[in-house]
Amino acid sequence: MKPAIALFISLFTTLVAIINPLEAIPVYLGLMDGKSDDEQRRVARRACFYAMLLCFFFLFFGTLLLRLFEVPLSMVRVVGGVILTRVGFELFAPTPSGGLIPRADTQTDVAFIPLAMPIMFGPGAIATVISMASTIKQSDTELIHFVAACAAIVACLGTTYLSLIYAKPILRKIGNQGIDAATRIVGFFVAAMGMGLIFQGAVEFLAPYGRVAGVAAGT
Repeated sequence: MKPAIALFISLFTTLVAIINPLEAIPVYLGLMDGKSDDEQRRVARRACFYAMLLCFFFLFFGTLLLRLFEVPLSMVRVVGGVILTRVGFELFAPTPSGGLIPRADTQTDVAFIPLAMPIMFGPGAIATVISMASTIKQSDTELIHFVAACAAIVACLGTTYLSLIYAKPILRKIGNQGIDAATRIVGFFVAAMGMGLIFQGAVEFLAPYGRVAGVAAGT
């Protein structure tokens, strides 16, 4: 499998797992209660568009932010892993207060808050996109990998848009219990991915110390 295709599949599946369109369905329907079908489609379209713009921003400028704040990639992996693990636990065992998902008030554009951010593009997605961007810029075929990453983001938000458009039929088909079960399963794997990032970042951070220790021992 070509690296670009592997990158596309990896980023697409990770973002879909983090965004979890099934989890967004009950929130979306609750916010759109009493709205016309045209208004519901408009909000879903705008929410996915906003989330896509946020993904692209952090994909192209995330590493620049790391340089500005002098944050090493290994620390991004560790912090991102911690956030992903927390998101996974929130999905697996949601808190009564709603956890990372705030309540929207009547003065807020619900397409941006809370739908686009943080439901679609929250801390886990930010960490994932920045980490992926940093990895891409270390590769030899940077342009092709950025195209693959952009395609994965578009495909992920397109999938999310379709799930919102057909939210009512999906909810009728699998029910609230089905969504809850799927959310908990996804939460388990998101937490597992988070732990993987933590260990990867820790190993990357400690690797130079291991080499220094080896050189010192050899002398």
